[in-house]
Amino acid sequence: MLIGIDDTDSPAGMCTTYLGAVLVRRLIHDHMRVREARLVRLNPNVTFKTRGNAAIALDVEGDPGRAFCLACAIVEELADFSCEKTNPGVVVVDRRPDPAFYRKAVTDFCEIEEAVRVLDAAGARYRGWKNRRGLIGATAAVSSVFVDTTYEILAYRDPARWGTPREVDKESLFAAEEATFPHTWDTVDIANQVVVCVPHTPDPVLFGIRGESPSWVMAARFFIRSEKPAFEQIWVTNQGTDAHLISGTCGALREGLSYRVRGVVAGRPSTGAGGHVSFVIRDGNAEVRCMAYEPTKNFRDIVRELVPGDEIVAVGSYKKGSINLEKMCLVVPARDLLTRAPLCTACSKRMTSDGRGKGFKCRKCGAHAMDPEMRESPRMLTAGWYEVPPTARRHLAKPLCRGAPG
Repeated sequence: MLIGIDDTDSPAGMCTTYLGAVLVRRLIHDHMRVREARLVRLNPNVTFKTRGNAAIALDVEGDPGRAFCLACAIVEELADFSCEKTNPGVVVVDRRPDPAFYRKAVTDFCEIEEAVRVLDAAGARYRGWKNRRGLIGATAAVSSVFVDTTYEILAYRDPARWGTPREVDKESLFAAEEATFPHTWDTVDIANQVVVCVPHTPDPVLFGIRGESPSWVMAARFFIRSEKPAFEQIWVTNQGTDAHLISGTCGALREGLSYRVRGVVAGRPSTGAGGHVSFVIRDGNAEVRCMAYEPTKNFRDIVRELVPGDEIVAVGSYKKGSINLEKMCLVVPARDLLTRAPLCTACSKRMTSDGRGKGFKCRKCGAHAMDPEMRESPRMLTAGWYEVPPTARRHLAKPLCRGAPG
């Protein structure tokens, strides 16, 4: 059977993976076998998510009725019902529902009624609390089929320490990164000297290490010196897989979906208030703005190197009329041609414009010229993929250390 749980946390605390890890131990104590613990990230643009929009699914051998009772009881015990956005859902099914529901939940938006129809068709046991929105994530989790798979080991704090500063040795995290990258990633941000894997919210997670296999995340974990965890759990995940991305075109993007969009840079990038960098790409007669926000740090320097005519693939979420860049590919670099008024051949003075369509005129001797002076500037930016730093990376975004996107 498959057990799905979602929407038990809040910005003030708790974590659905912690609740799931506790349930794993109670199921085992009840003589059930847990074959797999799965962490399922869903559409990161859902506005009513509590934090990272993650649900969990457990693949279990045992009595479904008993498992459903245990799952509901643990939600009643641990979920943060005080938060308005926390609306838990629990699902137990004998067989996996149609994976199309998971695919929609990770790339689009689903309604509670859709989830209920899927659950009824599968003969599932299910329960939702408050407005029951957690049934969406729980249903997506039990229906999930991963095209690509990564792993994460999560260490959880002793409840007595929740809300207090975490004690994790920074140097040991950088040592873990050095020893295991690229087989693990996003433990730290080397370029910005920032720790990434230790959260700052008052939830039960102490740290999390992401990687390509259980053996690699454990290899990194052994480097880490920290306060003693209460327990740890390895999760099978869709993190770092680009599962949220779909193909799109400049003139047909929907709010809140995440895309790969190919287009030609229409003008030089500009830096606005707050250090945010923007530029426009065009596909035929349609165009769309792309944004590299201040938290993307050094990625903005790469974006500023784009020139008109560059053919790129922009990757990111479409929100409020812009693609918020997660990464980009410079497919075909353009020549960086700069134009300016020509020199007068008679007196070697720089000419000035003589008006639109009238060319240029020397203000000293009156000579005329029609064509500007063209100068090609050498470019440092070469064809290839570029990404935001780990400190700005979304859970689902595939890091380039795992290979170029498909």
